[in-house]
Amino acid sequence: MTHWDVHHLPRADGKTFLVTGGNAGIGYFAAEQLAGTGATVLLGSRDAAKAEAAMASIRSLVPEAKLGHLRLDLSDLPSIKSSVDDLDIERLDAVVCNAGVLLEDQPRRETADGHELTFATNHLGHFVLVHHLMPLLEAADAGRVVTTGSFVGKSAELDLDDLQSKRDYQPKRTYARSKLAQMLFAFELDRRLRAAGSTVLSIVDHPGGALDSLTPSRPVHAAPDGRKFPAGLLLQGKEAGAWPAVRAALDPAVRGGEMYGPRMFGLRGEPRREPVRGKLADTELAARVWAASVGLTGVEVTR
Repeated sequence: MTHWDVHHLPRADGKTFLVTGGNAGIGYFAAEQLAGTGATVLLGSRDAAKAEAAMASIRSLVPEAKLGHLRLDLSDLPSIKSSVDDLDIERLDAVVCNAGVLLEDQPRRETADGHELTFATNHLGHFVLVHHLMPLLEAADAGRVVTTGSFVGKSAELDLDDLQSKRDYQPKRTYARSKLAQMLFAFELDRRLRAAGSTVLSIVDHPGGALDSLTPSRPVHAAPDGRKFPAGLLLQGKEAGAWPAVRAALDPAVRGGEMYGPRMFGLRGEPRREPVRGKLADTELAARVWAASVGLTGVEVTR
């Protein structure tokens, strides 16, 4: 495999990418980096003003950037189909399922249709989104679903009888469980795509330890406070946190069912392929999460 250079990405002229949560954080930097390849990058965001600010920020660094905004509220599952119907494109080369929420120090909240908010936004919303995007992904030469998981998700324990955290809600644990569910979905999706003979690939990435304090300043992101030691030895900023997702979307050597994360201890550094093991390799667990997701959303992703 040729060396992947995060600072010299391959051209992707003519391709179209959608990044959920592309207006801030890791999603913003993924959109910025993808925009530099010549591709058209759509920022999925429920807030039009924040999306416009993010696009202005990207254009200040990539003047020729081809950008657009897709109104998208992943916590509102019934609205997702109409959002996808608004896409005026013939094909989609990749969706980066990046958006996520962590409601620290807040009580349990539910969406309008009765789902726990973190699980709905991080997992169920992307489950429904990929379902509706599949025809556009199939229309591309080799569409990709890139699912951004989390380092903490690897060690989470799912309670399949309480995916909505009704019995014992703890914000950080609920977040970790939602990210594990996302990653299990992505691996199961690739198995189903392969079985169906699809050209679409499903790939998992995670950003390692990505902190605001280590993130380069942007108009949509406050300047770092300068305190980089000792965190800077083990962790990284959100610009680097986007590298695995960008590689998963662009690298022609990437294969379905693979996972990419930072090189050093899975926490920082350039992106590399990681082994898929432990709970992430549990096909029975993944199939049960898939079935539960179908039951909660009423959609079946693959045809």
